[in-house]
Amino acid sequence: MDNFDHQILKIMQENCRTSTEQIGAQIGLSTTACQRRIKRLRETGIIQKEVAILDSKALANHVTVLVEIIVKYGGSEEIEKFKQAMLSHEEVQQCYYVTGNADFILIMTVANMHEYEALTQKLFFSNNNIQRFHTNVVMDNVKTGLTIPINTRMS
Repeated sequence: MDNFDHQILKIMQENCRTSTEQIGAQIGLSTTACQRRIKRLRETGIIQKEVAILDSKALANHVTVLVEIIVKYGGSEEIEKFKQAMLSHEEVQQCYYVTGNADFILIMTVANMHEYEALTQKLFFSNNNIQRFHTNVVMDNVKTGLTIPINTRMS
């Protein structure tokens, strides 16, 4: 990847609907060159998804929780099994395998606390490898973002 790719990624992280014409004008490449580069970035998996970020307050009531998970057995097979289990639940928005006091940190969104309690039964209490979990309920979403800082140098 070169500086043009980095500049394209930076623009697309801010607004993935920016046209290739606009991107090209901003970074000094032709529309066709931008299209080729974006296609390659998608095919190689650098651009994994292009999604709409919704205003959760405008849609409906929901509860976001941060869950710290401590597992009993931290072998690679057990860890991989837990990772795979988390991938199959849409309520799990993000799952991080971490160092520190917990083994995993989850960000989950549920309709209400009754739904969360049912989910804890299904995901945590029924899993013999979960030693302990700790839940923090989000009171206010101050900032949400998934952009990755990209250093670009203007040529």
